[in-house]
Amino acid sequence: MKLPSLLLLLLSGVSGFLPSCRSLSPTPAVPHPPLPTVAKVDPAKYAGTWYEVSRLPNFFQKSCVRSMAEYTALPDGTVQVRNTCYKAKGRISSVTGTATPVEGSGNARLKVKFGGLASLAPVPEEGNYWVIALDPQYRWAMVGTPDRKFLWMLARQPQLPYPVYLQLKAQAKSLGFDITRLLPEASSPPGLAALRKNKPEPDPSPKPFTP
Repeated sequence: MKLPSLLLLLLSGVSGFLPSCRSLSPTPAVPHPPLPTVAKVDPAKYAGTWYEVSRLPNFFQKSCVRSMAEYTALPDGTVQVRNTCYKAKGRISSVTGTATPVEGSGNARLKVKFGGLASLAPVPEEGNYWVIALDPQYRWAMVGTPDRKFLWMLARQPQLPYPVYLQLKAQAKSLGFDITRLLPEASSPPGLAALRKNKPEPDPSPKPFTP
């Protein structure tokens, strides 16, 4: 298809501004195995509103109590992305950008770029928005980056069925994401947190997940 970018990736374009602020002598990145994506994404089906259910912490969403994304498929094959961040005390902010599918990726990898100062942030040729899980009916999706620093779980409704959440969480762990840092209670509607208190964690060796 922000395809669209999880909403939140859109914002991820901003992350390129402060990559070296942590140290004058950056620590070499730990190599990761290739990150598999879904085989194909239909931009028309992926378009519309997505609610963020869970995410890994990131600085550009630090003040977001909840977030949502709007994706619009354009005639030229790109996708317009609009991410909205709902903050404390009723404050709202949004950012708009464009997602361009990476050639040969089946629209499962996109290069998301935003306007303003964010447009100065470089976008890798392989894309910065990778769809790694997708419901056949496009009711939920999981998006990440190959360096495993960013991860979002998205759904068409504010709540994600708890069994699906556990399944996605197990898949994310198997792919090398640090699921101990996920922010379900902080970033999703109360329903997920309440269910989590009354449900067991998934088996540490879950069956392979096929979206």
